[in-house]
Amino acid sequence: MSENPTPPIPHGIDRTLEILAKGAVDTEHGLMRWSSNYTFLVSVSYEDQSLPAIYKPQRGERPLWDFPDGMLCNRELAAYLTSERLGWRIVPPTVVRDGPRGLGSLQCFIDHDPELNYFTFDESTFPQTKRICAFDYMVNNADRKGGHCLLDSEGHVWGIDHGITFHSSPKLRTVIWEFADQPIPAAMIDDMRHLCALLEDPRSDYHQALNGLLTGREIAAFHNRIRHLLKAGTFPSPGPGGPNYPWPPV
Repeated sequence: MSENPTPPIPHGIDRTLEILAKGAVDTEHGLMRWSSNYTFLVSVSYEDQSLPAIYKPQRGERPLWDFPDGMLCNRELAAYLTSERLGWRIVPPTVVRDGPRGLGSLQCFIDHDPELNYFTFDESTFPQTKRICAFDYMVNNADRKGGHCLLDSEGHVWGIDHGITFHSSPKLRTVIWEFADQPIPAAMIDDMRHLCALLEDPRSDYHQALNGLLTGREIAAFHNRIRHLLKAGTFPSPGPGGPNYPWPPV
């Protein structure tokens, strides 16, 4: 897989996942502003450690005409698993579990400067935002706003809010079009081929995990998008049907 050093997570990836999965959601700090669904900042504690997390309860999901009800949290987890299998570390550690407001996704909160977003990043982030660009096409992200790209204190770019992904019909709406039609770096191509192979093996843990989160039609469409990107060898360009940008863009 392409070189992508592990970004700073206070307790490490494995321990963070353990805290998220087994810990007590013991403090609810309130709703996150500007979220279209009910999204809470919480504290999760397990044994002698705690961390802040974003909790999105299933019953707080706003119904959408084109996505099945109560399934957005599953897509958050599917996006995290995909990010990890690629080795790109785009999506913060995420689990789906029961919480104080019912079943939902629980994701490690990334400490960041809220004044910074995709539109303020400079060219030093291009290797990372190129990965996000390809990732969003593969998972069919319908809502990649500039504010969904977070820059942490070590310069790592994270992508958040993946509830409306993996639709079987084309839905890509993103602000990241700077790389349209440019060649995809060889290391990224290798990572994508590895992901494709995992999808083609029904015995792989990754394939089996997706089967529990998405429909067969959605997985097949996901597989086709990866193969299309591999065949093209270039970053996607805006489609003629539109809309190609989310609103608002930040």
